[in-house]
Amino acid sequence: MRSDSGGVIRAGRAGVTALGFALLGLGVSVYLTIEHYNTSLTLACPQTATLNCAKVTTSQWSKIAGVPVALIGLVYFVAMTMLLLPRAWRYRFLAPVRLVGAGAGVLMVMYLVWIELFRVDAICLWCTAVHVCTVAMFVAIVWRASSATVSPIDP
Repeated sequence: MRSDSGGVIRAGRAGVTALGFALLGLGVSVYLTIEHYNTSLTLACPQTATLNCAKVTTSQWSKIAGVPVALIGLVYFVAMTMLLLPRAWRYRFLAPVRLVGAGAGVLMVMYLVWIELFRVDAICLWCTAVHVCTVAMFVAIVWRASSATVSPIDP
């Protein structure tokens, strides 16, 4: 990890990029969670045979152990946003937590895409936006971790 002359570790461009994707994912997750609990709202998504957000978000697979996937995503992105704030990059012990969290997110995306393709037979564009944010956030976190170096602290 880079440090400036004061010894402060910076997030760098990749860290800021990861934070941007976390915030985008958080915003979409908020929308999907509100939509889940407020059925009077309508998802702004086409309802065709292939693209059908309502079919995906109301399917039997839209909950895990009774908890809406949208709410799980919201909690996930709140946690990842906290881990990706510039101040959080100062704590080296959070580096593996960020990596594991991002990796878990990608595994969940793989599971959810499989469900959409092979169980529900429909794709939710809003869910796809969350999936893209999750994978891009993972790439940025891995990029940051792989380019991290420790610079000596100037006296």
